[in-house]
Amino acid sequence: NQVRIIVISDQPIAHTQDASLCSAGEIGEITVRGPSVTEAYAFAPEKTAAAKILDVDGQIVHRMGDVGYLDTAGLLWYCGRKSHRVDSAQGRMFTECIEALFNRHEAVLRTALVGISYKSAAATQTPVIVIEILQPTKMALPQILSELKQIATADVRTAHIQHFLHYPRAFPVDIRHNAKINREQLARWAKARLANFK
Repeated sequence: NQVRIIVISDQPIAHTQDASLCSAGEIGEITVRGPSVTEAYAFAPEKTAAAKILDVDGQIVHRMGDVGYLDTAGLLWYCGRKSHRVDSAQGRMFTECIEALFNRHEAVLRTALVGISYKSAAATQTPVIVIEILQPTKMALPQILSELKQIATADVRTAHIQHFLHYPRAFPVDIRHNAKINREQLARWAKARLANFK
């Protein structure tokens, strides 16, 4: 299989010459070409158009729906799902890159970066960190939140994050993949919580 990283787009890409390749270290869409790549989704032309690109020799390139980058050694680094990226006023944020900073905290089981839009046509999103706390823990919630905010302040990628919300249950996960956090559901919950604070 051949892995190529292309500039992120939410639009269909018909031919590979219509896509721009990313340079080493630049985060983009992960695409794969090879014998395991299918040509189309059965009875789903819209999904096929969104995920399949025709290469110059007629072979199919598959858009994985994931983002990442190739380093100078050719190693592939995964940065999250394309649909889960957060386009904040301070720049684009990727879930795996951001959540890893906060997941190191001793009282945190895992975190989820979600983006909140307050207008349907809004070009930018407000980043929110939702927290699932490791149980049992001896640390009080205010202390945990305070320390997570300190972590955020210390990193240029996260210094602008102002909202940290404790989710009171286990994170919801994709019913097909138990390991995948359902960030869409968490985003709706976070938006409702923040609306109540206003």
